[in-house]
Amino acid sequence: MVYLQKPWLKIYDPRIDEHVSIKHRSLYDFLQGAVNLYNDKPAFTFYGRVWSFKDTLAVTDQFAAGLYKDGFQKGDRFAIMLPNSPHYIFSLFGIFRLGGIAVQVNPMYVEREIEHVLTDSGSQYIVVLDALYNKVKKVQPKTSLKKIIVVSLGGDRAALAEGDQYFDEFLHENIIIPEVHIDREDDVALLQYTGGTTGPSKGVMLTHLNLLANFNQVCDFAYKTCEKPEDFKMITVLPMFHVYGLSSTALCGIREGANQIILPRFDPKEVMETVKREKPFQMSGVPTMYFALNSQPGLEDCGFDQLYYVSCGGAPLPVESAKLFEKRTGVKLLDGYGLSESAPTAIFSPPFVPRKYGSVGIPVQSTIAKIVLQKDGGYIDAPIGVEGELVIKGPQVMKGYWNRPEDTKETIKDGWLFTGDIAKMDEEGYFYIVDRKKDMIIASGYNVYPSEIEDVLYQHEAVEEALVIGVPDSYRGETVKAFIKLKGGFSATEEEIILFGRENLAPYKAPKEVEIRSELPKSSVGKLLRRVLRDQELLKVKAY
Repeated sequence: MVYLQKPWLKIYDPRIDEHVSIKHRSLYDFLQGAVNLYNDKPAFTFYGRVWSFKDTLAVTDQFAAGLYKDGFQKGDRFAIMLPNSPHYIFSLFGIFRLGGIAVQVNPMYVEREIEHVLTDSGSQYIVVLDALYNKVKKVQPKTSLKKIIVVSLGGDRAALAEGDQYFDEFLHENIIIPEVHIDREDDVALLQYTGGTTGPSKGVMLTHLNLLANFNQVCDFAYKTCEKPEDFKMITVLPMFHVYGLSSTALCGIREGANQIILPRFDPKEVMETVKREKPFQMSGVPTMYFALNSQPGLEDCGFDQLYYVSCGGAPLPVESAKLFEKRTGVKLLDGYGLSESAPTAIFSPPFVPRKYGSVGIPVQSTIAKIVLQKDGGYIDAPIGVEGELVIKGPQVMKGYWNRPEDTKETIKDGWLFTGDIAKMDEEGYFYIVDRKKDMIIASGYNVYPSEIEDVLYQHEAVEEALVIGVPDSYRGETVKAFIKLKGGFSATEEEIILFGRENLAPYKAPKEVEIRSELPKSSVGKLLRRVLRDQELLKVKAY
């Protein structure tokens, strides 16, 4: 495939280079560079406690020393299962210092999901919130875990099993750690687990270069054309356990010398109070956050209009919701597009270009995005305005899927990342997402894959056939609905199936609606047809 057109470059601000500059050798080297620049400036504020950049490096090094003392080596996998907190950053960069691979684990996962990620990654270590310790302990015998490090954010401390330690007890000083050589283009820094349209979730391998490239791309687009205040603050409420919250928020904040006001979870009232009290410069979120804020009284009086901009990603942002938020707050709400496989940002609406509602923006630096059509067993570039599959090439594109070479070959072809999303591009280089991977559900900003839900539902003794789709939801964007055919001689209520899902799936994955039918739609060869159910549900919505 040959592609020479990059119309978006014509609307780049003169201060934005076509190619992103990546000067650091590794992610740990990046943290050291930030500390040299910002030193005693506050880096993280967490419920009244402040860590400076210098403090952050000190705790990171103490954590790395504990790991080195324990025998942790380059390439070893270390899982992180924490809500947003400074401890996430300490652990992450401690792992990076030794050349380890951080494995992102969603704290909302149930035991089955935790076991899969730990087993697939071969993680031998995990750092976890004390409230989740027992859940991890239950799956430990089925995994390679040999040590659990526990973060306590206050309150009484329970006794831990032999060999496990609390975070502060694990830290060590006065240990000389030998320098570990990092090949930033090849060495994996992060495994971000994402669902697969078929089969179990896959570990996206993101190298040091992938992450270094992406947060520099985002930061240049966002901040290179503005005057930042001396006391630059940003709200970090997007979950760090997903690469959007980690790379496009937390790592960007470190690069820019921001004081990150960390919130462990999203609560609209708390966010509004934080904006009013802290007067931040920037905040990022997912659509459901803005839906929730739009429904709050007093939103106009919080001071959102003092923010430089707020950004949105993780799921399609309805135009009317964006307009309502902007009307009520007076702040610019900018959309973007990415996926775990691109670390994650590939396309973004920067503050320096004219706003086009409905567009996710233009490609970031060093990135080519284009629309392709299948033809004669290959691909051709689509004309301007024609819908086709969005493909991406850039330094942020993943190395591949962990231990899944065949899946990697299906997704990366000739250096291009095939997103599976249907999009179009206009004459100026703005992109518009028209549709997405047909089976994927995006609920509250999280990717949910029907096959995974169906696999769980099939474990119920009464379920003969199961199909899962996403149905429109005014708050979550989409919600999960399951259609069930019961086995002969068995009985189960819709409420029982919903409860079964809650017990075996993370909350955002568990079906919120269940419909039991005598038959599910099938093709002439007996294949269950999810598409038919999706079309039926859309007709209901239109009729309503």
